[in-house]
Amino acid sequence: MVDSQSTPARQRPSIVSISSYLLFLFLALQVISLIITLSTFGKTRDALREAYAGSGTDGDQVADVFAVIGIGGSIVLLLLAVVLGVLALFNNQGRNGARITTWIVGGIMVCCVGGGLLSNAAGGFNTGGGTTGDAPSPEEIQRRLEEALPSWVTPVSLLLGVLSLIALITALVLLALPKANPFFRKPTAGWEPPTPGASYPGHPPAPGQPGYPQASGEPGYPSSGEPSYPPPPAADRPDDTPPTDRPGSTPPPSN
Repeated sequence: MVDSQSTPARQRPSIVSISSYLLFLFLALQVISLIITLSTFGKTRDALREAYAGSGTDGDQVADVFAVIGIGGSIVLLLLAVVLGVLALFNNQGRNGARITTWIVGGIMVCCVGGGLLSNAAGGFNTGGGTTGDAPSPEEIQRRLEEALPSWVTPVSLLLGVLSLIALITALVLLALPKANPFFRKPTAGWEPPTPGASYPGHPPAPGQPGYPQASGEPGYPSSGEPSYPPPPAADRPDDTPPTDRPGSTPPPSN
């Protein structure tokens, strides 16, 4: 068995990529909504001022409050949409924490966008002041706004809200599908079976232990390491002259 030291790259499921594209689409729709809100800011403010004229209420103050609320709400939605766009980039990398954060922020955005659509469907612009006194009714305010604003603003704003809600809900659902779960799990090192015929390096010797040489024949045995003793000196060795008591060792006498 050989443990792989490198983890193979994970393939991103198509549903995760589609979810990220939908989050980017949601961000683009919020940018368009903010542009429309800023472009109609002056006309909205003038319509509210005229609606409250002669009602005993400061029309300028009311117009400023509702204009600030409208622009502030659009900016907050845009900032949250930017957060979702950044989270989409991390989702493409398989970050499970980013996916959980996407569900949290996306749930908040679903409530905000859905609440705005329900408010428009229920009666449009609502001041919360009712019809007491000389204050104009919500229907009157809505009528003045429709007269002051271009005819395309209301249907386009409604279409942008519906598309934003559909894109956001679809993106959150795609991230929750079981097919996306393996991509967001923490990667672990896999096991690779040995390849037949492949050579693998052996384990190195432990530190401090000498390796054994490999000989072509039978392995030899290393010496014990004891020092060899020198031969004795020549003076201590016996004479090489043969002894005299041996026959033939004494030379014959000369005549």
